[in-house]
Amino acid sequence: MAMFSLSIDELEGKKILDCPAGACSFTAVSQQKGLDVTACDIAYYHPGEALARKGKKDLNHAMERVEKAKAQYVFEYFDDVTDLAQHRARALRDCAADMKERPERYVPVTLPSLPFKSEQFDLILSAHFLFTYGDRLDQAFHLKVLEELLRVAKEEVRLFPLVDLSGSRYEHLDEIITMLESQGYQVEERSVPYEFQRNANTMMRIRKRAD
Repeated sequence: MAMFSLSIDELEGKKILDCPAGACSFTAVSQQKGLDVTACDIAYYHPGEALARKGKKDLNHAMERVEKAKAQYVFEYFDDVTDLAQHRARALRDCAADMKERPERYVPVTLPSLPFKSEQFDLILSAHFLFTYGDRLDQAFHLKVLEELLRVAKEEVRLFPLVDLSGSRYEHLDEIITMLESQGYQVEERSVPYEFQRNANTMMRIRKRAD
C-alpha cells in the first residue's frame, strides 16, 4: 500500500490486478479485508507447494545479496536483514496458503501477453518489474507490457519504482512519459512513503480517466 500511496478506502469496490505479483501477500491480505484482487505472474505455473519451495530458496539467495550490499538499502521500514527475511517469509507463506484456498485468484501469465479482457480491471499495480530490470528488458519490451497493462485497465495503472537495480532513474523513462501523454494518458510521478532500495521512493500513475 505504501509503495503505491494507497488507502483501503481507495480500493474498496474496485477490481484490482497485481501484475506481476510474485510470491507476495498483497492478494491474500486484501481478501481478508474484503477487497477484490487478482494476482498474475509467471511463477504461478508452479503449484502452491512448489512455489513455496522455490520461494524459500530464492529468499535465502536474496537475503545473502542484501547482506552483502546493505549500503544500497534504507533500513527504516525494516529494522535489519533478519526483520526483512521474516517479513518476506511470512508473505511467502500467506501467498502459498491463499493460492491453495483460492487458486482462481492466481493466474499464470507470460508477459507481455495477458489473458484478460480489455478494461477488465479498474486498477493495475505493478511493482519491481518494469524499469527495475532495465538492463535486461529492452525498451521495446517495456512498451509492449505497458500497452498490455493499459489495455486491461479501465481507470489507471501504477508502477513502482522508477529506478533500476543500481538506483538510477530508468534511462528511457522520460521518452515513455512523453509517448504516453501524446496518446492522451495523464501521467504523474509521485513520491511515496516507502523506500527500501535507495532512491526507490517514487511511483508512476497513468490514468485513462480523469478523477
